[in-house]
Amino acid sequence: MHRPPPRLRAPEWFTADGSVLNVALVYPMRGPAGIFGPTCESCARLAAEEVNRSGGVLGRELRLVEVDGGAGPRQVADEVEALVATGAVHGVTGWHISSVRQAVAPRIAHRVPYVYTALYEGGERTDGVYLTSETPSWQLLPAMRLLAEERGVRRWFVVGNDYVWPRRTARAARRYARESRGRVCGEAYLPLGTDEFTGLLRRVERADADGVIVLLVGSDAVRFNRAFAAAGLDRRCLRLSTLMDENMLLASGPEATVDLFSTAGYFASLADRNTLDFHGRYAARFGVDAPVPGSLGESCYEGVLLLAALVERARTLDVAAIGAAAGDVRYEGPRGLLGLDGRHVRQRIYLAQADGPDFTVLAQLRAPHELL
Repeated sequence: MHRPPPRLRAPEWFTADGSVLNVALVYPMRGPAGIFGPTCESCARLAAEEVNRSGGVLGRELRLVEVDGGAGPRQVADEVEALVATGAVHGVTGWHISSVRQAVAPRIAHRVPYVYTALYEGGERTDGVYLTSETPSWQLLPAMRLLAEERGVRRWFVVGNDYVWPRRTARAARRYARESRGRVCGEAYLPLGTDEFTGLLRRVERADADGVIVLLVGSDAVRFNRAFAAAGLDRRCLRLSTLMDENMLLASGPEATVDLFSTAGYFASLADRNTLDFHGRYAARFGVDAPVPGSLGESCYEGVLLLAALVERARTLDVAAIGAAAGDVRYEGPRGLLGLDGRHVRQRIYLAQADGPDFTVLAQLRAPHELL
């Protein structure tokens, strides 16, 4: 049964005079995903500052209200719903795992626009929810096909955390493997925060896998990479991840990322005009020693831009009106000029290989069927 939101007073920073548009930025400040929390915050902050320099949203200053998306899903949903119920925020965006999105969306998305920026398992249809990132059919399917063709991978082993995104992605991976004349020969799901992989690595070795699909979050993936290499498995099978940004790569270390592939809609090493401009502005704002603005942080930059563009196009914060106008929304960011296909952003997808502290982009796997 739906519970009413907790009764909270509006926070001290809440402005009720209509001059400010507050947006909840939900990103991980703890747990395995906390490793890329700082870049999520910085990228979103940069986007908000740039929106405000361009006149704000409907003439109002856009302010970010930080919420720890690394807490338990129910706790995050309680906090976000309370902010919405008090009128303290007028929209929600950010990177957080799918179990958090599933807790938050039904409680707030019909009341305020919600731009979810994390790659996810697909299938989100809640009114008012818009998605900037990758799904398995766009991301994992073409990567598995290419590695089957180029590297002869036929036997895949799936390693993931034990929640909805890895499990549903693995279900898709079984089908994708069959389409590439292969199969998934083993699966393992581990609690968030796992740091012991000995038994799992023995299973991978016994399965005689050609490739391991890594669906682990943040520091869990970092620890897995190190254990995988220490066991010598990097000499007998490759790894393919759909969640591996530059910060996780650096934390893993070059000796632990041999024959590691990642597929995503953005890599910091893409040397086009939009990417270079973005990195220049980011470095000017936060310094050259700031966390790398990889795909996960960059998604939060886009989340702020898309939310602002949705509201500007509709000229209102009404969720139904935003939905009616969403098909005409365009925004330009580090990935160029993008628009929506339904509630998902149309996007290019790339395959990259770990190369020391960075990724080398090998191929474009998917082009938007229609950019404009």
